[in-house]
Amino acid sequence: MQNPIRLLGVITLILVFITSSGCAWWKKDEVDTELLSAETLYGQAKESLLSENWSDAIEALKKLEARYPYGRFAKQALLDSAFAYYKNGDDGLAMAAADRFVSLNPTHPSVDYAYYIKGLASFNEKSGLRGLITGRNNLADRDPQSITDALAAFNTIVQRYPDSKYVRDSINRINYLEAARAQHQISIAHYYYARGAYVAAINRAKFILNQYSEFPQVEDALGIMYFSYQRMQIVDLAEDARRVLVLNYPNSNYLKAKNAKKGWLGSLFNS
Repeated sequence: MQNPIRLLGVITLILVFITSSGCAWWKKDEVDTELLSAETLYGQAKESLLSENWSDAIEALKKLEARYPYGRFAKQALLDSAFAYYKNGDDGLAMAAADRFVSLNPTHPSVDYAYYIKGLASFNEKSGLRGLITGRNNLADRDPQSITDALAAFNTIVQRYPDSKYVRDSINRINYLEAARAQHQISIAHYYYARGAYVAAINRAKFILNQYSEFPQVEDALGIMYFSYQRMQIVDLAEDARRVLVLNYPNSNYLKAKNAKKGWLGSLFNS
């Protein structure tokens, strides 16, 4: 007959072995389950992105980032979040996600894309770029800082990542935004002129001549200076502005009027 104490010891060892082995199996199963869950969430997010269901994509990516912030999908999830927010019209959240990606992954191969998304979101066309260019929005409603932020992002791509596939489009957008900024300054100069603030209009026109000498808005700046000096009855300076107009823009509409009649500049500007 076996010793009961010895038998109990053997049983205990067996239980310990089974328990420890079971823990290893359970942990392995748990890791596999977590990995599968991360893959599943990312798969759902990717499917939503491809189908342009931005809201569902954002929710899946948020869950993925919250549950697996250090997993192998975390970086891509953050980058995809920036894109999804931008496409969903959440420009502020898109910029924040892009900034966070750059901050956490400054040497990542896709950091140029993060800057690109930030540039797009900084001045989304939905936010009133057309009104800014045409000058038909109220001055108080415009946000020139958004243009500055977008230009900074696009210029970063051009200067730091010259081999990026986003360089060509960034250059096009830079030119477009610089022209928009020049037109914004013209709108302000016209705003001052229309209210009889001729000195302010002239100063704004001079600023345009100094900062945007390669843009077509130079013609408008010279025209505003010409008309403003006429309204102020400063004949010699008005003639100086006119001579420059004749030299550079001989067919300018600003030269068609013999004098700066009140309201005429406004009809020209809005035509």
